[in-house]
Amino acid sequence: MEVVSSSHSCLAFHQTPTSAWRFRGNGLGPGHAKFTRPRRSAILCVGSGTASNPSDSGKVHASHGFYVSDVDAALQGIPKKVGEIEKMIIPGLPEGPESSLISTGFWEWKPKLSVYYEKSGTENSKAPSVLFLPGFGVGTFHFEKQLKDLGRDYKVWTMDFLGQGMSLPCEDPSPKNAVGELGEDSFWGFGQELQPWAEELVYSIDLWRDQVQHFIEEVIGEPVYIVGNSLGGFVSLYLAASCPHLVKGVTLLNATPFWGFLPNPARSPRLSKIFLWAGTFPLPSFVRILTETVWQKISDPRSIQGILKQVYADHSTNVDKVFSRIIETTQHPAAAASFASIMCAPKGQISFEEALSRCQMQGTPISLMYGREDPWVRPIWGIKVKQQVPESPYYEISPAGHCPHDEVPEVINYLLRGWLKNVESEGSIEIPFLEEPSYAEDGVLRELEFVTGGSKKSVRVRLFGSKISLWSQVSSFLKSGVSNRRVISR
Repeated sequence: MEVVSSSHSCLAFHQTPTSAWRFRGNGLGPGHAKFTRPRRSAILCVGSGTASNPSDSGKVHASHGFYVSDVDAALQGIPKKVGEIEKMIIPGLPEGPESSLISTGFWEWKPKLSVYYEKSGTENSKAPSVLFLPGFGVGTFHFEKQLKDLGRDYKVWTMDFLGQGMSLPCEDPSPKNAVGELGEDSFWGFGQELQPWAEELVYSIDLWRDQVQHFIEEVIGEPVYIVGNSLGGFVSLYLAASCPHLVKGVTLLNATPFWGFLPNPARSPRLSKIFLWAGTFPLPSFVRILTETVWQKISDPRSIQGILKQVYADHSTNVDKVFSRIIETTQHPAAAASFASIMCAPKGQISFEEALSRCQMQGTPISLMYGREDPWVRPIWGIKVKQQVPESPYYEISPAGHCPHDEVPEVINYLLRGWLKNVESEGSIEIPFLEEPSYAEDGVLRELEFVTGGSKKSVRVRLFGSKISLWSQVSSFLKSGVSNRRVISR
């Protein structure tokens, strides 16, 4: 069952990367990469549209009402030297009628369990589908900047995982059977009775993997590229390893390399029996008491503000909408028990490393885009992934924290467009930053400049080459330390 509503506005726009070397193959193993010198690409203009008024003929209009000169416009996508670092100008985000239309809906996957999702660009019938998966504690709203922008070129989807966002159950899975029970006025799932539809319900990574699989099959209806942040990155890789026929490629945005603490019953049946409770309903009495105490702390608006300040490297980023949507979710009566189920759910049937190995053997294209100042998934985790799939492009962005897609969406959208076109064209269209063949092995550092909020902003992006030493990269990171960390605190 599907219920859909619409908002926002749209206008198609196409942006093409302009590197000077092409990357052939899926970039997942030895022998897959080959470089050829292409014909010269046309130079594009930065911004969201050209001037229509004759008096404006000397300018190109950029998003947010900011103007750049013809010289800047001509340099879009073309690297130029700035000191020792090459600089590139990339497009800003679209606004108003230039943004792609976003539609919302609910998909009834199972009785009492409906999945909230958003989509954009579905009128682009011949374009590939791209599915964005959020991190823990957030939801579809975290990818609004991708839907409005990338929806102009692709069919773009995102969803809330069950037990989070707007995909919380519409009824109490374990109602109270007596007056005066703990939390009866504010929490669902704290009773003793169990509804039939919730008998095997546990908000685990296996459940989310199945949820995404069936959503692709029943709602999207075609194989997709999956882009996952944090928890969503793990789920993306897990699904690609399990259902390669549904996944055309995976992009990891600061993906968490592990999830869950208890043993998986399918993988370790004897060990799992030691644990009396593993995230199912109803919650045991001791869990209910602990959950109420912990939930009051973590759902406090001050705690949420502190977490957002921690994970966003640039404190000038407007997180008001993210904050309000998280608060809205915490106020749902099912939120506390869902949180307890998530925290005590078992591990997945395969680990992150195993999923990555399977994807590599299956030839699934993978790209990595990580914020360097992430306090949780530190740079070493991205480097470890790059070492396991050395031919996959790995872009490290600074300053950017745990959520680069929301903090520097202009950069993520630019890199995603380039990578998607490279894979879709089977390598005939170049991947961003690979103008010289040596960059594939040695890497390259660039400064990307774009317009946001009416002003110019720039971040540094390093493309790591296939010749990567874990110790040398960690040493470089420690030595550069504070001096190279351009974290903005305002």
